[in-house]
Amino acid sequence: MTPSPTAQALPPPRKKHRTLAQGVVEHITGSIQQGVLKPGDKLPTESAIMEQHGVSRTVVREAISHLQAAGWAQTRHGIGTFVIERSNAGLAINAESIVTVMDVLAMLELRISMEAEAAWLAAARRSEAQVAELAKVLGAMQRSVARGSPAVDADVQFHLLIAQATGNRYFVDILSQLGTTIIPRARINMPQLGHDDPAAYLERVNREHEDIFNAILRKDPEAARAAMRTHLSNSRERLRQAQQQLESNGA
Repeated sequence: MTPSPTAQALPPPRKKHRTLAQGVVEHITGSIQQGVLKPGDKLPTESAIMEQHGVSRTVVREAISHLQAAGWAQTRHGIGTFVIERSNAGLAINAESIVTVMDVLAMLELRISMEAEAAWLAAARRSEAQVAELAKVLGAMQRSVARGSPAVDADVQFHLLIAQATGNRYFVDILSQLGTTIIPRARINMPQLGHDDPAAYLERVNREHEDIFNAILRKDPEAARAAMRTHLSNSRERLRQAQQQLESNGA
């Protein structure tokens, strides 16, 4: 498919009383609903959207994640993001419904089963180029940890790259639908909830990512599966303990 025009038919969204990402999402979904963008059309590049709306790359990526989660678009690695038929999104999960601690715990249970196997497959099938991309994103996370930044976008990308390395597009589809909701700290202040030191919390999470990466680098499927299971199980346990403490304080 050839790229579609940048949907100039609609005026740029007003940013008052809405987040920047919501404004981008509303503009694009409006273009789809009015037929300016049709299923199969390729969305403008990140740079084009940034220029059109006067927003950062982070805002654009958040908007794309919302579009994916709502079943409006699908990203094809190395090609771009395309409008899809919403009726075809039969497996779609409403990411916006994942709002409470219990919701996030339930999602972690699903991810433990799914992503542990994805890590196994990634270690068995990954290419050198995919390992290089993983290393690049891991480095970005490490730099963010050094700055005390949560690095949510890089964390999402790390898990998506592992899904892509499986060679099975359905792993990618499901994680793409969920967007940033796959990262608990994107919705919940984990260190604050657990009365934890933010720097120490991020450092622990980063070490778990390193263990996953090293197993995939060695092409060790069993170690990759175990490292991913450990990482997500630890996330679930940290959140479960924080939730229990919160309930005790409120009792």
